[in-house]
Amino acid sequence: MYLALLVIFLQCSGLYTQERVFTFNTVEIKVQPSVKVKNGAPMSIVCHADISKSTDFQLKHNFTIFKDGKLVFMTVSNKGDAQYEIPMARSSDTGEYECTVEAGGKTKSSNSLHVWVTGMTKPILTAEKKEVLEGEVVKLRCELPEEVPPLYFLFRKIKMNSTPKEKLVFEPYRNFSVVEFSVEEGDNILQFDCFGRRNVKLEFESSEYSNKTLVTVREPFIKPTLNAKPSSNITEGDRIQFECSTVVARMRDIEIILQKNRTILNSVRDEKLLKYSAVATLEDSGEYLCKVEQGRASKTTKLNVVVSELFPKPILAASMSKLDENKELTLSCSISGFRKANFSILRKNSNGDIWLKNSRNLTMRVNVNDTGSYICKAEVKGIVKESRPVRINVYAPVSKPTLSVVSGLPEVVLGKPLRLICRSVMGTPPITFTFYKGNEVKKVVINDTYATFLDENIRPNDRRGYKCDARNNHSSGMKTSNILNVTVIVPIRNASLGSIPYGEVEDGSEIAFLCSVKEGSWPIHFRIFRKTDHDVLLYEKSENADRVVWHKEAMKRQDTGTYYCMASNRANVDVKSHPITISVILAAWQKGIIAAFVLIPIAGAVTLTLWWFLCKKKKAKGPSMEMSGSALATNLTSEKLTRQHNDGDYYTGSSYIEDSENHMKSTDESNAPEQKGTETVYSEIRKS
Repeated sequence: MYLALLVIFLQCSGLYTQERVFTFNTVEIKVQPSVKVKNGAPMSIVCHADISKSTDFQLKHNFTIFKDGKLVFMTVSNKGDAQYEIPMARSSDTGEYECTVEAGGKTKSSNSLHVWVTGMTKPILTAEKKEVLEGEVVKLRCELPEEVPPLYFLFRKIKMNSTPKEKLVFEPYRNFSVVEFSVEEGDNILQFDCFGRRNVKLEFESSEYSNKTLVTVREPFIKPTLNAKPSSNITEGDRIQFECSTVVARMRDIEIILQKNRTILNSVRDEKLLKYSAVATLEDSGEYLCKVEQGRASKTTKLNVVVSELFPKPILAASMSKLDENKELTLSCSISGFRKANFSILRKNSNGDIWLKNSRNLTMRVNVNDTGSYICKAEVKGIVKESRPVRINVYAPVSKPTLSVVSGLPEVVLGKPLRLICRSVMGTPPITFTFYKGNEVKKVVINDTYATFLDENIRPNDRRGYKCDARNNHSSGMKTSNILNVTVIVPIRNASLGSIPYGEVEDGSEIAFLCSVKEGSWPIHFRIFRKTDHDVLLYEKSENADRVVWHKEAMKRQDTGTYYCMASNRANVDVKSHPITISVILAAWQKGIIAAFVLIPIAGAVTLTLWWFLCKKKKAKGPSMEMSGSALATNLTSEKLTRQHNDGDYYTGSSYIEDSENHMKSTDESNAPEQKGTETVYSEIRKS
């Protein structure tokens, strides 16, 4: 019985489980009345869950509404709908809304929906003070109480008959802003207002203007008065006095300043009146400004002053502006249409003008040191005026110029430029220098005491000399230098080394070395070297020729080696020849001695052998065989001599010798003619 009840219970449970199946179809979010809502109007965010069920059973729903990712509403309901009520929508309610529903362990979210609450609340503007002084500041606060940052605030200062002044402030973290406006001269009754602005979806939305706030401005002092006595139109030489005054509420920190062209002429502090006087000059004409300052407050008054000319500037005239030294110069000073004045003539100097004479005329005999600028001054009624400067140039004649090569010696290497310098020790600059090559003008230079010329067209056979002229403004005219002849040095080209005999020389014999060049200016310095582990200088000599011969006597075996020569001249370029190799071999008499020592013992041995052989034959055959034995010996000897003459493998000491290098030479054909030829060449080299 219990088993049957258990089976029935399990079947009922399975059926119950099968009946409570559901699934989310969609979750939707909506805004009523629309996604665009006016500021202050009611707004509802509705979340709806569309669920399919296997049977009609109760399901508990957990609704969550988010704005810009932040939780704003939560509720639990058995229904498939939930509503988030906002009685008065504000701009802060603008954003992205999303709804999430959780039921029976399942969760589903809606798509996001952008809601825009159009319009902003009216800002509130307050001022720290309702009454201020000129120079002070007005502190304002603008607030958007129901808005959420970031926000922009725009403040306006409104003045009658002028364009409002604006200040824009960005507030990223608060819904209010504070600014200060300075109160300037001329401000009387000021109005201030503000409005807010925010950025929604890359669009700016602005609030309406705030309430207007009135601020009254009081003057700390009145605008100053500026007067000139006796008048603002006076004649130079008269004394003029300026007076600047004001009326001030309190004397503390008051300052009065008198200016002309940004230059402060006088100033006073904690006083109501400023005075300034001076003797009027033409330079005193212009606009004067009186400024009164207290704290930040400032007021100004301007006055234009005209000073009439008492007399014109004097004129200095010179009898000559350019003249030779020891000539007479007359300077005259005058004023057009005015004669009663005190005149003085001066020479200008960087350390102060040098007084020359208190007169309208000056006559003097000049020298070079009198070159400079001269002026004259005229004084009437304490007014001193200065003429324009007159330039006087006194010239000393140029001395005869000297022309030289910059490097020193009057020579130049072919292929390199020649730099000349022309100097004139005496003479007042500027001096004009003219360079000539032959009679051709090459260059004209204006300088003080010297000039240079670079000639890059140097030829080996150019015989034209150089000269230069120098002249200045002196009446003596031009001076000419001496003619400078320049030697053109041709660099060494193609050095070569030879020898007689060439290649081989007998031990103890003489050899002649010939070092020559193809081209080069004399004298030429020749050097002959032998190459070893380091080059050894054997001979050197300077010659006014293109070759040199060096005779070396008694060559030895250790003189065998490689030889070369080097040649140089004043072009300072060493030119090296190709090397030659000299071998020192045995002399003929040395070869003869060696042959004698080797061949004589051999000949003696052969003779003894023949003698022994003949004696033996003679004993063996008796007297009957003596003639035939002699004939046989004679034949054998003749045959052997014949074979020796025809067979190259054998030689006699009298016909051939062997040198130390194992070369075979015929003494008849080689030694005698070679010695004769060498003696002939030696005699020719000695004659040269």
